[in-house]
Amino acid sequence: MHTPCPSAQTQLSNGSGHTCVFLIPYVLIALVGGIPIFFLEISLGQFMKAGSINVWNICPLFKGLGYASMVIVFYCNTYYIMVLAWGFYYLVKSFTTTLPWATCGHAWNTRDCVEIFRHEDCANASLANLTCDQLADRRSPVIEFWENKVLRLSAGLEVPGALNWEVTLCLLACWVLVYFCVWKGVKSTGKIVYFTATFPYVVLVVLLVRGVLLPGALDGIIYYLKPDWSKLASPQVWIDAGTQIFFSYAIGLGALTALGSYNRFNNNCYKDAIILALINSGTSFFAGFVVFSILGFMATEQGVHISKVAESGPGLAFIAYPRAVTLMPVAPLWAALFFFMLLLLGLDSQFVGVEGFITGLLDLLPASYYFRFQREIAVALCCVFCFVIDLSMVTDGGMYVFQLFDYYSASGTTLLWQAFWECVVVAWVYGADRFMDDIACMIGYRPCPWMKWCWSFFTPLVCMGIFIFNVVYYEPLVYNNTYVYPWWGEAMGWAFALSSMLCVPLYLLGCLLRAKGTMAERWQHLTQPVWGLHHLEYRAQDTDARGLTTLSPVSESSKVVVVESVM
Repeated sequence: MHTPCPSAQTQLSNGSGHTCVFLIPYVLIALVGGIPIFFLEISLGQFMKAGSINVWNICPLFKGLGYASMVIVFYCNTYYIMVLAWGFYYLVKSFTTTLPWATCGHAWNTRDCVEIFRHEDCANASLANLTCDQLADRRSPVIEFWENKVLRLSAGLEVPGALNWEVTLCLLACWVLVYFCVWKGVKSTGKIVYFTATFPYVVLVVLLVRGVLLPGALDGIIYYLKPDWSKLASPQVWIDAGTQIFFSYAIGLGALTALGSYNRFNNNCYKDAIILALINSGTSFFAGFVVFSILGFMATEQGVHISKVAESGPGLAFIAYPRAVTLMPVAPLWAALFFFMLLLLGLDSQFVGVEGFITGLLDLLPASYYFRFQREIAVALCCVFCFVIDLSMVTDGGMYVFQLFDYYSASGTTLLWQAFWECVVVAWVYGADRFMDDIACMIGYRPCPWMKWCWSFFTPLVCMGIFIFNVVYYEPLVYNNTYVYPWWGEAMGWAFALSSMLCVPLYLLGCLLRAKGTMAERWQHLTQPVWGLHHLEYRAQDTDARGLTTLSPVSESSKVVVVESVM
């Protein structure tokens, strides 16, 4: 999922901790990789006025990049909505006087369920005469609600079990919401996000104020900020930083190019890209204080190290936060606010992904095939198809399927591969200087040369370096540090990854083999851009980038939607 903090989940997953150190690779990779490609995708979509596939008419031989991004965003749309479904389920359960995950004694609780985890309780023998070792083996009602009630976790991937009908209904409701968010396009969704983009900040501020007042919050924040310089030598920290940047910036998914295509042709996408990237990273850093203040309190309460109070991934949102809201006055109100915020953030990210997929899909249809309500029908078919696949994730073994999608289909490996080829194609095949001139035709001036240097040298090297580290230091998928996936489960995961990564070389080879002439002639012909009418229009008016044509300007709402792709 698009995580709220650049270090919370990644640090907890590898034990790196200490964001001051994590920020060093995070900022460096953002400067040489994240921001340049973020700007590249938005400007490319705005220049070509096309979705994720037809945008590569700028260099038709590499149109496989568009198909690869379609595959990745389809996987992302399929599994990411489960976060919404779980959040919606928690939201519904919040409308009660006592939160169901706050106490033991329910049908899903076990004998090991203990509501209080304070270290002094075992030391004073005030909790049923339990020793500290015995208390450490007990389980929180929050964890038991998550694993036994929501997930109904089975023994493994090979034991799918039955459907959880309550979560299935929540999943259906989420897909209905997504459908009505995107069926009319960005002109309607752009109005919605004025609320959905700002309300989460209000909730984050409220949670931060409450979090810093909890005992142990200062320890969590110190852990968040205190550097551990030895971690810089760990390749995993750099891999996590690169993965976090590329995924949180929505790079390689095709959503940025699709949303950029709705901009006015002379919109200042350079300024927008810089501002949005800074907002994204700034929000992530701010959210880290919220996360670690709460994790610090939980560590103090349980008497354990902060890295052990919550696992990475969905557990951060559905274990740490629910536990925190139970400690607040009028807990059901705070729980409802938090999960409503989570639902809004998830919906924003989800319909941006669906919008990117639908835009690319409809671009493939010739104009002669246009029919009334084609967009509405295409969105409906996409939502129904994804919902059917999602049914595998609402079974007892559904969490294992979800982790499989999350770890392989839209992982750092696939996104880095995608970003590498995007830079190579634009900078070396089409030409970095040539594309800088095209941007100047849109915004009236050439961007900073740093962008060109990154596209040509630094970003491809960073992407390929982290990609190689990912492959060399690859570790098989393990759930909750206990369950090891079977070999056929890993094979399925690699099939997800390769289904997008192979699109680029296979499409390139197919085009070269079908073309006629010598290899040099084939290359020359297949790398010639296919221009649209708007290109011919502005080139005919003024070839020195001073005559700029505004083509079908859209409202400012389309720019707001771009914000949601990185929130």
